[in-house]
Amino acid sequence: MSVRHALLALLAEQPRYGLQLRQEFEARTGEVWPLNVGQVYTTLQRLERDGLVESDDFEEGPQKTYRITTEGSIELDAWLHTPDTGIAPPRDELVIKILVALRMPGIDVGALLQAHRRQLVETMQWYTHMKADTDDESNHDMGLALLADSELFRLEAVVRWLDTVDSRVKQLATPLPLAPRPTVQPARRRHGARR
Repeated sequence: MSVRHALLALLAEQPRYGLQLRQEFEARTGEVWPLNVGQVYTTLQRLERDGLVESDDFEEGPQKTYRITTEGSIELDAWLHTPDTGIAPPRDELVIKILVALRMPGIDVGALLQAHRRQLVETMQWYTHMKADTDDESNHDMGLALLADSELFRLEAVVRWLDTVDSRVKQLATPLPLAPRPTVQPARRRHGARR
């Protein structure tokens, strides 16, 4: 997640001060990714240093207003339109756990997979309920519904991956049946051959 670019996007809408940026970021992302106010101000200082935002020099503290610069708009546009190559897999903690556990003696990988699968399904149920609440006309929140959809698709893919791991582990644990040995027929003597 790029907090840097998310803050630029919020500033592209209108100038804001740090606390407003934090509140708006959390509201837009369904409060799933809380931001530390110190992180917001540190990011804003770096953006200002890099010439991507500017602030009111005469104001200090939490009411200091920031606005995006032309260079910031160019950077934001490039970020929005640059597809993720996805070549290097992200450092997913669950993937690392499973890969490490496969080599550890005495670990029941099947039980480990089942525990993680169960937790993922419970999380999917939570997002499904959250999405149902946002689909209510009186409480419709498009951003939150899209976030729930994104997480549901991601979690479903992780569950499918765990199922694949489970299947491969079981295949390796089950000895392959031995192929029947070809029976060798004794060579027939030709009629009239010497003994």
